Parts: sequence; C-alpha cells; structure tokens
Amino acid sequence: MNVVAMVPARMGSERLRMKNLALLNGRPLISYAIEAAKASGVFNRVVVNSDDQVFQKISQRYGVEFYLRPDYLGSSDTKSDDVVYDFMRKHPSDIVAWVNPISPLQTGEEIRQIVQHFQQENLDSLITVKDEQVHCVYQGEPLNFSTEGLFAKTQDLVPVQSFVYSVMMWRSKTFLEEYDREGFALLSGKLGYFPVSKESAVIIKTDEDLLMADNILKAREGAGAYQVRYDELVSVND
Repeated sequence: MNVVAMVPARMGSERLRMKNLALLNGRPLISYAIEAAKASGVFNRVVVNSDDQVFQKISQRYGVEFYLRPDYLGSSDTKSDDVVYDFMRKHPSDIVAWVNPISPLQTGEEIRQIVQHFQQENLDSLITVKDEQVHCVYQGEPLNFSTEGLFAKTQDLVPVQSFVYSVMMWRSKTFLEEYDREGFALLSGKLGYFPVSKESAVIIKTDEDLLMADNILKAREGAGAYQVRYDELVSVND
C-alpha cells in the first residue's frame, strides 16, 4: 500500500501573512507538520506541495520531497479539490493524506492512528474533527439539547463535531474517479471522521493563534509534563 503525505504550503494567506514561515518556538510553522508526518512512520513519502520555490529550501532542510504546483493553483481562490487532484495525477499512490501545517501541535503518533483508522474502516475519505460536548444551537435552534425539562449536564450531551482539517485523507482511485465525473471529490465515497486531541485542534489562522501555540510549545519545553497541583489550603486527603 503506497501512502503519501502531502504537506500544503501556499505562500499567500489572507488572514496571516506568510503564516507557513512564521516562527513558533524558533521554527517555521510548516516544520511541525513535516516532522510529525515523518515521525508517524506510516508514509512511503512526505512531499511539500507549494506554489513558491522558497519551500524547496524548507523541504531540503527537513529532509522531504518538494513539488512546485502550477501557478493557477496558487491563488486565494484555489479549491482544495483542485490541489489534491493535481497532486494525485503527478504523484500516483493508493492513499494521499493532507497533513496540514495549521495544526502544529498534532503528534506523529496521532497521525499514525488516523491513517490506521482510515485503513481499518476501509474509508475513501476522512476529515479530522473536534468533539465539543457543550450546549450548541444552529440558526437559533437547539442542536444537541432540549429546552423542555431540566437543563442537561454537559457530560450527558451528545458531542457536536466541528471540522479541524489537521489531516484529510483520500483513496486516490475513488477521488480521481469522482473528480473526473463531478468536478469535485473532497468528500467522496465512504466518508469517515476522526476526533483529534484538544492540542491538535489548535488551528493557526491568526496571530493570536500563533501566540497561543507558541506559548504551549515553550511551556512544554521549559516545564516538562504537566501535573495537576492544588492550592495549599487543600488537604492531600481531600
């Protein structure tokens, strides 16, 4: 089974200028996705897919392949379906995983679990999600709770799942056939979802997101594993 990791790296960004090259704890944002993909141990190849040659140097630095996509796939209006289709046509494989640089806290171990889940469930498409076990409304109406009776405890609610996009995966044959037939294929075939950790769900879209991720990474490095501690007024026997 030929499984390829594609790490997308567009130079432009509307909300955060050149975000893939922004430094997090001294390293460019994209490097965390590259290193996690390599650490997962499940990919035959890891390829940075970009519209700018500067990412070829980044790819060389971190020991992965580089693909310069066509110019028409470099604008802010470019659709993900088109990027994936072009990549699959140029890099034949059984499965392509989009390992997203916007999730710098995702680990190689979690990526390995996602790929294994995709294969075990015999999926054609997969998108990572975040479980939100909170009261949610949609267009003013309760989504996962009732306004009748006692107010439900959050731990009793059915989780609502929002897309994270830290990893998206496709079986190449299914994707290509759907795209050729319909002109789109991101959610093609048998679709599945994989809930990721809270840290993986930290998505970089703004400078505030960068600040939060940077602080988490620096805290990890400086203090080691977190342990719960309590105020001195709390007895150890409480």
